[in-house]
Amino acid sequence: MPSTPDQPTWKLWLDRLLVVDVFLVLAGAGWFGIAIVASSQGVEAPLHLFQQLWDPLFTPAIGLLIASALVSGIASWWQRQGPQADRDS
Repeated sequence: MPSTPDQPTWKLWLDRLLVVDVFLVLAGAGWFGIAIVASSQGVEAPLHLFQQLWDPLFTPAIGLLIASALVSGIASWWQRQGPQADRDS
């Protein structure tokens, strides 16, 4: 997919990374739900594996997701504020 004139290549790759990150977080949430159900039935392996992967995999993925949402929100707020400042002068 070629880059468009209004979006640099690095932004396209960053967007792809964030999409993968969203699906990783959703998959982790699904896995956690299944692990809880399995644990209630006496199968502890899925929950144990989820707990081992929590710090190295899921915590940074959730942090990246939250940070990107905040940066995106601040950037869009900043862009909306620009034209309003020009109208006042």
